[in-house]
Amino acid sequence: MVAVLEVLVLAGSGIAAGVLFCVALSVVPAFRGMEPEQYVAAHRLIGKNYDPVMPLTVLGTVVADAVLAIAGASVLFGLAAVLLLGVSAVSHLANVPINRSVKTLETVPSTWDDPRPRWRNWNLLRTGLAIAALLVNAIAVVATG
Repeated sequence: MVAVLEVLVLAGSGIAAGVLFCVALSVVPAFRGMEPEQYVAAHRLIGKNYDPVMPLTVLGTVVADAVLAIAGASVLFGLAAVLLLGVSAVSHLANVPINRSVKTLETVPSTWDDPRPRWRNWNLLRTGLAIAALLVNAIAVVATG
């Protein structure tokens, strides 16, 4: 059972870190290079399949990490769970509200407060948290093996 959960936490945290890393490397720079109208249109198209896959992946990994920590496999799994909860919190409290506000725009007003820099900063934070969770999970698996 422990070995199965270890594989799941590595896969889940790896998927979260990988997806967020790819967004930071490719999607964010592309969005920054677009005119506001293009950005809003592209934003509506990109990430349609992100929900519910990513929230379920992150929160499922949190549960598996918590089970491993409570079972006494390693306190590091608990730390990874906390880091992934940080990913979820940043997503739900910062990135998702920005996404929703952008998707509701019919036209970009002349007084538009461009959310791209804020969104990028929040995305970089959750990317860092996800990468840290992956590294902590990997260390925990090696340490318990």
